Amino acid sequence: MTACALLSYIAIAWMRVVPMQTIRSRVQFMKISALSFIFCTSVVSGNISLKYLPVSFNQAIGATTPFFTAGERSFHLFGFLMCIGATAARALKSVVQGILLSSEGEKLNSMNLLLYMAPIAVVLLPTTLFMEENVVGITIALGREDIKIIWLLLFNSALAYFVNLTNFLVTKHTSALTLQVLGNAKGAVAVVVSILIFKNPVSITGMLGYSLTVLGVVLYSEAKKLSK
Repeated sequence: MTACALLSYIAIAWMRVVPMQTIRSRVQFMKISALSFIFCTSVVSGNISLKYLPVSFNQAIGATTPFFTAGERSFHLFGFLMCIGATAARALKSVVQGILLSSEGEKLNSMNLLLYMAPIAVVLLPTTLFMEENVVGITIALGREDIKIIWLLLFNSALAYFVNLTNFLVTKHTSALTLQVLGNAKGAVAVVVSILIFKNPVSITGMLGYSLTVLGVVLYSEAKKLSK
């Protein structure tokens, strides 16, 4: 969550390279604000769901494969609902950012959209302080024990910036639907990595769901090529 606080500073530094665009209307500002709050909702809901669900199951739901993982042994109702909420928010975010990146009269480039969105998304910081007890003290204590924690947080912040920037670029040059399909492929990779690292159990039906997700991404890619 703390990664969003760093996005504004990175975006400002990049503005020396990318031309500055101003907000043209109150409606455009409201759309940017809505995008920021939708983003925050997806982050908060996604992180809450990870408290109750393993990463592999979380990614399965995010890839819209809950029906194939209904027998998941690590199922938790509240975590499941939070993950569904995060998935819905990410889908809505893709649509809103697609409008802001392509609509006539209100079109922003990816860098400027991130510049205006990031300061509003800093609302995640007080949300973190409220929801995660003594998070600052714990972070400082962990940093004193192992300085690598601080570097990992900074690395995570940089990754968050580039993820959001590339997210906008993909949406601008393809579509919101293509972005979500590619996200499913990312989810399948995350599932495999999480199983290797966290060793959480996955059912046979769950593995079937992941396989079908990858197959769907491949078929979608082939269909896009044929349509061209």
